[in-house]
Amino acid sequence: MPAPAKGARLGGSPSHERHILANLATALFDHGSITTTLSRAKRLQPVAERLITFGKRGDLHARRRVMRTIGDKRIVHELFTEIAPTMAERNGGYTRITKVAPRKGDNAPMAVIELVTEPVSPKQATVREAEKATERAAAQAAPAEATEQEAAATPSADSGSASSASSPSADSASADSASSPSAASPAEAEKDASGN
Repeated sequence: MPAPAKGARLGGSPSHERHILANLATALFDHGSITTTLSRAKRLQPVAERLITFGKRGDLHARRRVMRTIGDKRIVHELFTEIAPTMAERNGGYTRITKVAPRKGDNAPMAVIELVTEPVSPKQATVREAEKATERAAAQAAPAEATEQEAAATPSADSGSASSASSPSADSASADSASSPSAASPAEAEKDASGN
């Protein structure tokens, strides 16, 4: 379980707090969102996200770890078969806490904690792919430039006509490979097409 929070426990005893959090997590997975006090929502968030991470693993041991906290087999089954697959693309941040108006009787700060059901932004995934493609292109360009510089330095050192005759063809072959679209990666081709 997550690191213990500082301050007073929910309920009174540690076991009561565990039961409160287990019941809140069960209600969250059953309904998708719940309204509770802000302190309970903040304490529930790491517990619920840890349980969803177990659900994403999906093996028998993970299911038994979740069953320690949530006793309802129907909710555990729903977590592993419905909730976890929708969170497969998401790397954490499975829940969202939104503050709402205070409770009428005692003015306690209230919040809605809900499962984030929106898909991960495709724009973020595209940006990550583009950054990786530029890093790969830079890594491939650096060794290619070094070999071209070595090839240019080799003919000047040798005075043989055979080596000087082979270097222009090597330079033209490297220029052809650099200009051919088949040598470029698909991400670079898409980038060039969108840039022009």
